[in-house]
Parts: sequence; C-alpha cells; structure tokens
Amino acid sequence: MADEQEEEGGKKGSLIKIIILVVAILVLVGAAVAATLFFTGFFDKKAAEAVAEAVEDDAAAPGGAADKGGAKGAEGGSKGPEAKGDAKGDAKGDGKGDAKGGKPAPRQRATPERVRFEQTYLELERPLLANVTGSRKVMQIRLAIMTYYDERVFNNVKKHEFALRSAILDVMRQSTEADINKPVFRTELAEKIRLTVNALLEKYEDFGGVEEVHFTEFVVQ
Repeated sequence: MADEQEEEGGKKGSLIKIIILVVAILVLVGAAVAATLFFTGFFDKKAAEAVAEAVEDDAAAPGGAADKGGAKGAEGGSKGPEAKGDAKGDAKGDGKGDAKGGKPAPRQRATPERVRFEQTYLELERPLLANVTGSRKVMQIRLAIMTYYDERVFNNVKKHEFALRSAILDVMRQSTEADINKPVFRTELAEKIRLTVNALLEKYEDFGGVEEVHFTEFVVQ
C-alpha cells in the first residue's frame, strides 16, 4: 500500500516537473521572440502607424488641426506685412495719382494678331507733291502700301494719315536731282518711306505692319 502511494506520488511529481519545464520553455521562446521583435523595431513601426492614423483621423475631422491651421494661416496671410504693404501701397498710390494729377497710365491698344495672311493693298487717296532739293524740278507720287496682316493696319494708316503724309513729304524733299538719276532711286525711296511709315505707326499704335510700299504714280518734271 505504501509502495503504491509512493509510486503515485512519484508519477505526479514527474508530471509537474514536465509541465513546469514546458511552461519554462514556452516563456523562454516567447521572451526570445519578443526581444527579436523589439530589437528589429517592430514595436516602433506599430506605434508610428498608430500615431499616424490618429493624426489623420484628427485632421480629417471637422474643426480638426488641419482646419484650424488653415484658418490661422489664412488669417496670418491677410495680416502679414505683404498684405498690409499692398493695401497701403494701392491706396496711397491711387489716391495720390488721382488727387495730385499724377501721370496717367497709357491706354491699352489692340494690336493686330501676329499672323500672316495673304497680301492686301491700300492706296492713299491723294498724291504727294514735293520739290527736289537743289533743283527746280517737282516730284509727284501716289502710294500703295501692302501688308500681310489684317485690316487694322489699314485702319491705323487712315487714322494717322496726316502725320504719315507729312513724314513722307519730308523724305521726298531730301532727294536731290543726282539721287533721282540713280537706277535704284525708286527702290531706295520706297524703302525709306516704308521705314518712316512703320516707325510712326509703332510710335502711335505699337505696331507697324507695312511690308512694302509701291508707287502707282511717279512723275518728276
């Protein structure tokens, strides 16, 4: 009887030892795994992801940090020195310019589109008559101008015809009898007139557009 009890006690003691050994092994394995994860930064990544998710949820919520920051940024932008400087500069600049008779801003003109079209021509209605320098001869011409641009070039020519005629007459008066006798005189005179016309149109309208000048009448007598 005593032997049986001792045998049962020995079996129970062996079983407890085995259970304790298994638990100890499991604890050691768990500790090793936990240590490995810790040293590899596993827990840091999880924590960072949790923080990032919390920040995103807070920013997406109405009245969150993003909304408050944007509102404050907008208020700061409107209250910044640049905004104050612009407001003061505009108010002072406009007020002084109008009240004290400041220089008015130039008018904006619609210039022809920089697109080339087919050649179009316009003849000046009246002839131009000028004396030849150093001679009793008189030169009379009629002009036609050619452009590749639209009708606004011709509209500008008609608009400033008086100024253009005066400038062209000045060019004609510079011609001498020796110049008239040159074979290339008409070509040279046409080019001088073209440059003069374009210079005036660019002065008044910011665009010339006259490509060629042709004589429809040329008389020297």
